[in-house]
Amino acid sequence: MKRKGELSSISKLLKYVLVGLIALLGLACLFYGSSVAPGSRRSDDEAHGFDGNDPVIGGFVRNHDPEDLLEDQEHNPEVPKSIPICDLRFSELIPCLDRNLIYQLKWKPNLMLMEHYERHCPPQERRYNCLVPPPVGYKVPIRWPASRDEVWKANIPHTHLAQEKSDQNWMIVNGDKINFPGGGTHFHYGADKYIISLAKMLKFPGDKLHNGGNIRNVFDVGCGVASFGAYLLPLDIIAMSLAPNDVHENQIQFALERGIPATLGVLATKRLPYPSRSFELAHCSRCRIDWLQRDGILLLELDRLLRPGGYFVYSSPEAYARDPENRRIWNDMYNLLKRMCWRVVAKQGQTVIWAKPLTNSCYLKREPQTLPVLCSSDDDPDATWNVSMKACISPYSAKMHKQKGSGLVPWPQRLTAAPPRLEEIGVSREEFQEDISIWRFRVIEYWKQMKSATQKDSIRNVMDMNSNLGGFAAALGDKDVWVMNVAPVSASARLKIIYDRGLIGTVHDWCEAFSTYPRTYDLLHAWTVFSEIDKHGCSAEDLLIEMDRMLRPDGIVIIRDKPSVINYIRKFVTALRWDGWVSEVEPRIDALSLSEERVLIAKKKLWDEAIITI
Repeated sequence: MKRKGELSSISKLLKYVLVGLIALLGLACLFYGSSVAPGSRRSDDEAHGFDGNDPVIGGFVRNHDPEDLLEDQEHNPEVPKSIPICDLRFSELIPCLDRNLIYQLKWKPNLMLMEHYERHCPPQERRYNCLVPPPVGYKVPIRWPASRDEVWKANIPHTHLAQEKSDQNWMIVNGDKINFPGGGTHFHYGADKYIISLAKMLKFPGDKLHNGGNIRNVFDVGCGVASFGAYLLPLDIIAMSLAPNDVHENQIQFALERGIPATLGVLATKRLPYPSRSFELAHCSRCRIDWLQRDGILLLELDRLLRPGGYFVYSSPEAYARDPENRRIWNDMYNLLKRMCWRVVAKQGQTVIWAKPLTNSCYLKREPQTLPVLCSSDDDPDATWNVSMKACISPYSAKMHKQKGSGLVPWPQRLTAAPPRLEEIGVSREEFQEDISIWRFRVIEYWKQMKSATQKDSIRNVMDMNSNLGGFAAALGDKDVWVMNVAPVSASARLKIIYDRGLIGTVHDWCEAFSTYPRTYDLLHAWTVFSEIDKHGCSAEDLLIEMDRMLRPDGIVIIRDKPSVINYIRKFVTALRWDGWVSEVEPRIDALSLSEERVLIAKKKLWDEAIITI
């Protein structure tokens, strides 16, 4: 008996020694990782006055309890027990628009060309691996349509715009809320009245800017808090409201909190991530853009984006031209746009409206060597991801020139009508109609599945992370939502079909972070997105953390992918705190199913403040 007891004691001792060695090894690995992680203190950071405490943690933090560690290594070695939470000062982190990163890495963007407002993503070794927390006091956002006019101040605790723009009625602080009266820099008395005045200038029927459904997609550059876009929505007009993360840094954050379509971006050196001929109307209301710089390259980018006959509404003192400097700018701008074959269709007070030509005829009649030149035949006007702007005019295709326009039917018929550009991407009308039917069925099934987890009006801002032909967004047409359709770079040519259907979207590479503030979408739909990034060797874990950053608390993710992908992602649901409600089903196989698929739907929890402030 004694011998047996001694053996038992030795066995226990060996077990404890082994557990201790494993724990020490884990701590050593953690120490080594933290010593080389981007969050560690570096001499170059110190030189710039940074304390080195980036949100980058250098990897997932596992539970280091010895018994749990042994169990994890035996059963689920790749699954974290938890994912760390970023410091509260990173509650508004936008990884690829972080100017601190530019300074720390000693990049030298051209400030005159606004390069510092363009995307600059952190290198792999400096990516953050923590969950971005909401600010203290965060509440579930006010729901649309009430959110158009008010938001919780705690959700975006910034009031400098209310003070700076107090005479322009952008926003007003009112107790625990911020109100939006609908004003703007040029339309102090309301965007609704301003929109009516534009329709009158254009002599549209009934003073309605939608012009019988022929004006549907609008591009609002330098949009402020997007009140112009907000007041277009009742007219069945959807605006892509764009502004940089500049001195008015929270304007897009306010727009998205309000439930208005908007995105971060800037007219600088790269083409905007939208296809050619996407918008019927572009709008600039005192947007502080130097349109004459670099031979008019920014106006030529607008030209690329406008459809045949599209309008450019320019509301600015230059249009009034009272003082000599404004008169000079007006004359130079007028002459440039005349050489681009644009014509003035209306001018009133400080607002002028130009129209782009319907055909190539004017371009062909210009004198030889006239600037700006026409783009070469090998330039693809729809190539946009990391493509530099070009100081040339994108002519129409022979077909579009002949038919004198885009050939699109009015809204809402264009949502389901096969657009002419389908043949450019090799999709038949029959395939297009089948896509519509499949997504209608899929969306109905999604909503049945989510019925117990959602409330009325709980979904407003939606993102389709792999939009294909826009079928998912089109199937949501009867719901009071808007969809940011995202085309992966490999399928970017399909984005023009989405715009031709009267929807909006952007090109993006999901190996990188998206250009939006944290907590800006109520629903993320990811169809085969994880399978696609896996082909490029990108990290599923990075994408899950990025999705969490974009997703509002109480928001929903729908992930449709291969069973192996779903099985892997399911293991992270608890660590991400997406286990407020979870459902997993095997859907019906259809013509769009690349192989067997499964659908995982999960709901993100509203964190309690004790977690946030740990």
